[in-house]
Amino acid sequence: MNRGLTIFSHKILRNPSIIPIKSTLLYSQVNPFTRRVNGFALFRLLSSFTPVHRRVPDPDDPANLMKEDGVSVCSQMWLENFREPDRIVTNLTSYLRRFELWVLAYQKVCADEMGAYMPRSSITRSALEDLLALRNAVLDNRFKWGARLEFFIKSPKDKTDYESLSKRKIKAILTTTQPAPFQDKLVQEVVLMILEPIYESRFSQKSFAFRPGRNAHTVLRVIRRSFAGYLWYMKGDLSAILDGLKVGLVISALMRDVRDKKVIDLIRSALVTPVITSPVDDGEKKKKKKRKYQKKKVLAEDEPKPDPYWLETFFGFAPEEAEKLPSWGHCGILSPLLANICLDELDRWMEAKIKEFYRPSKSDVIWNSPEGEAEQGNTSWPEFVPTSGPDKTRKMDYVRYGGHILIGIRGPRADAATLRKQFIEFCDQKYMIKLDNESLPIEHITKGIMFLDHVLCRRVVYPTLRYTATGGKIISEKGVGTLLSVTASLKQCIRQFRKLNFLKGDRDPDPQPCFRMFHATQAHTNAQMNKLLSTMVEWYRYADNRKKVVNFCSYIIRGSLAKLYAAKYKLRSRAKVYKIGARNLSRPLKERKGQSPDYQYLLRMGLAESINGLQYTRMSLVPETDYTPFPSNWRPDHEKALAEYIRLDDPKTLDERRSCIGEQGLVSPQDYISMLVWNYKRNAIVMDQLSLLKSAGSNTAGGHQLLLSSNHDPHDKEDEEAEEGLHASQL
Repeated sequence: MNRGLTIFSHKILRNPSIIPIKSTLLYSQVNPFTRRVNGFALFRLLSSFTPVHRRVPDPDDPANLMKEDGVSVCSQMWLENFREPDRIVTNLTSYLRRFELWVLAYQKVCADEMGAYMPRSSITRSALEDLLALRNAVLDNRFKWGARLEFFIKSPKDKTDYESLSKRKIKAILTTTQPAPFQDKLVQEVVLMILEPIYESRFSQKSFAFRPGRNAHTVLRVIRRSFAGYLWYMKGDLSAILDGLKVGLVISALMRDVRDKKVIDLIRSALVTPVITSPVDDGEKKKKKKRKYQKKKVLAEDEPKPDPYWLETFFGFAPEEAEKLPSWGHCGILSPLLANICLDELDRWMEAKIKEFYRPSKSDVIWNSPEGEAEQGNTSWPEFVPTSGPDKTRKMDYVRYGGHILIGIRGPRADAATLRKQFIEFCDQKYMIKLDNESLPIEHITKGIMFLDHVLCRRVVYPTLRYTATGGKIISEKGVGTLLSVTASLKQCIRQFRKLNFLKGDRDPDPQPCFRMFHATQAHTNAQMNKLLSTMVEWYRYADNRKKVVNFCSYIIRGSLAKLYAAKYKLRSRAKVYKIGARNLSRPLKERKGQSPDYQYLLRMGLAESINGLQYTRMSLVPETDYTPFPSNWRPDHEKALAEYIRLDDPKTLDERRSCIGEQGLVSPQDYISMLVWNYKRNAIVMDQLSLLKSAGSNTAGGHQLLLSSNHDPHDKEDEEAEEGLHASQL
């Protein structure tokens, strides 16, 4: 190659006319190809013959679109919305274009589908290209909800070849109920990541369902904290809203804060597009012979495992208020957020009614000022005044969990009836729901109010010292106050156990054998039931009768397993099972014939499976009720972190900190380190400040002697710089 370049340049030097040059840049007044060769012009000409191909970034390449991390983009959205929670949002399409959000949504949906998290490096290029095609289809209004045969992207575990399907299978796919397509879940996830921070920053603090950081335990703690002094309670069931609302009502509620046309049209199409739920006709079903033994299903390698038995059992204990999950059209996981958006107007209306209803009284001992709760501390222990006349404080509070509401009122019952009438009119006008007095009952605290499977009742606190007669009878029994008791409903617990076939009977519940665990080993069965008991202990964490209800659950489960083992190992009764396996069923109930070593020897050798006994077999083993004080201005941890970050990021906060440090005569760590670094650069020495202060006098005297002894010493300049650095360090 070098020789060819040399021959080519030699020919050009001998005969420059072989290359026509019309550019005035290289061929000006002086011809570079004369005998007097201009070397610079020749170099420029030769370099022009070597083409330089710079790769232009492809705008359609998915790798070029991922400029940031998806989590950082989401964090920025949360910060922007919590910094300005009242602004009307109009630029959501820019977030819909961010390919990082689509990749993050793909990872989350794949985790739900596959049962394992997929890192970004594990996503194939073909999947990224399909994901980009889906994003472009959404932006160009080419995406259709509920597609059955034509997909922009498929699930990694979907290996179906839709082009080679028979007509019968295609008809079955088009006419029967099918799970939501993978691409629909991706779009729902992206829209949820965009809309959730917008509305979480402006939702009412009175709603607790379908929101991050809030759950049923939060509602129970709020009730214990704020509902202590109320006489009348009104419960309401608005779960009909969770079944679905008119599209116009949902869109109008959405457009109060979001004015982006593309996102609004995307949600409207998800609500309008019909969902195919018709089953196959009975005539088309093939008659299948019933097998004598049910064939076990073998899971694929990438298929997630189903929920274990203990978790399915615990889901059966879900309270009535938490059973219903909204599902509107093709919205999927967007449905709970849309339901909260629609019901947020009810929350705001109730907050206005709370302020309007409040009438303080100076003669009252509690709530005599708007800040009375903060002054009184924990209002779950107030001095309660049973009468509610005109000279007492009138107050009201409200919580909502999903479609169920609870209103506490302190005042005459007539005020509660008036509020109920206004509530019915508001729901009729706003949500077109017909309510009546039976659906909104008003009950007194003495009757007990059921909410989230916990009973709210009033318990009078008596003095510890009582005067008794010779016969032991109480002469004086005077209550000094009341306590709002939040107890778990034992009747509801029995009803749930009966529904799960763990017991029969109401007055004398009799445990039934749990035959579903018949083929499992004793160790596996005990481990499953221990997980269920641990979950039940956590669910009843804030119940006053936590020990009693958990001990009852342990009795039912232990009796059920004892009957199961009696039937499995052909023992006669539960007493025989307890005699062999101990109270907590930790000992092996049966061994194979011909086993000479005993069980403990095999256990020490690691040749036998260890059996963990059942937990909480005695009431003393059940933990106490959690009475941790609940602050009145409680916020979830993520909202506290956002508020703290926004406060520290504000320039005013930094100026206030600096002015406070200056007023107190302190030095910030940053300024102190800067001073040390500057002194090091000037003096080229590293000395401790303490040693500098101790040797200050000696260094100064030595410097004076050096200056007096010789004015022409070459080290004078260095001594002067060292002395200057010493003074700076002292300052």
